[in-house]
Amino acid sequence: MKEFNSVDDILDFAIINEQQAVDFYKALALRTNNEDMRQTFEKFAVEEIGHKAKLTKIKEEKIFTAGKEVIQDLKLSDYVDYVKPSDDMSYQDALILAMKREKSAFKLYINLATKTQNKGLQDLFLQLAQEESKHKLMFEIEYDEVILKEN
Repeated sequence: MKEFNSVDDILDFAIINEQQAVDFYKALALRTNNEDMRQTFEKFAVEEIGHKAKLTKIKEEKIFTAGKEVIQDLKLSDYVDYVKPSDDMSYQDALILAMKREKSAFKLYINLATKTQNKGLQDLFLQLAQEESKHKLMFEIEYDEVILKEN
């Protein structure tokens, strides 16, 4: 069971999650032969860097102060997709994996928002959840327009 004892613990977890997303999208960008998708993956990596920077700034500036935050049983496996991009991954598989990761990130931020009493953190996590949801929608549209049209 994962337990966070402070706002910093929560922010550290979210920062690590965003860095993993950056690494994921950079890896996919290097592996795809589709130029449009490469640009999309690179754009998402930049957006995830922005999420990480926002969280880091909040942590460093101590914008949020709160009493002891205890958040138990986040069920981290619900938010972690252990599938790594591979050199032989198809465009379809890359899109599916990206959709799953964005869904996991969305669920993580929604859960974090419901587990903290800090209104500022709730708003931040809900904003990040909305951004992750937009990313997922973009991948779903791409999947619909490219993959489903081919089939």
